[in-house]
Amino acid sequence: MPKFPEYAAAIAPIIDAAHINLHAAARKATIELADTSGITPGLLIDLRFTLPLRPLTRSDLATIYRYGAPSGIQDHLDEGTLTDNDGELRLTRKGLEFVDALYALHATAAARIWTNDVPWLAETIGKLLDTADRVPGGALELMAPPYEPEWATPGLLLFNRLAALRYHRADAHASAWQAEGLSAAEIVELRDGPLHARIEADTNRRAATPYRILSEYERQTLHDGLLKLV
Repeated sequence: MPKFPEYAAAIAPIIDAAHINLHAAARKATIELADTSGITPGLLIDLRFTLPLRPLTRSDLATIYRYGAPSGIQDHLDEGTLTDNDGELRLTRKGLEFVDALYALHATAAARIWTNDVPWLAETIGKLLDTADRVPGGALELMAPPYEPEWATPGLLLFNRLAALRYHRADAHASAWQAEGLSAAEIVELRDGPLHARIEADTNRRAATPYRILSEYERQTLHDGLLKLV
């Protein structure tokens, strides 16, 4: 079993792939939902698991989308899925209805393509998310805990908990390149070399902290279980 930083490096792309795989499985149904409802999915997809619980400011969005400003805010305001109250973007009832419909599509897709140990995986990712350190002013404190309605299935819980946990590594990466004195624009342009390797190593060290609560057996089971979902 790899040491914690190496484990964090190894499991990160698996988490990403599992998350993307579910999105892909639900893509057709999501397009149909957008067409029938007349609602632009846009930010409601990315922020589906946080906006039902808490408002976000435009400054918050700049933290969440570090490497490029999000577009489409005005579309959501025009369509009545978001309101802007003194700089706070809030989900409306219409917006929540869309998110719940989106959640139902994701639950259906997860039940169709994910069949291996999903309840245990969802519970374990939930524990990691609960114990993951929040960087002050970082994205994870904005994106977690995720919205989890009472009817949420294990597959839906796993999907959104994985999505939220990804922001822990995102914050770890941002902390690593900021510690080297770089800006977001500079890290995007950074090529392979000693500095890049140093930032990646620091990212893995910071991203490893939640996994320390798991036994070696649990870490291996988590790794193998998520890999089966890809």
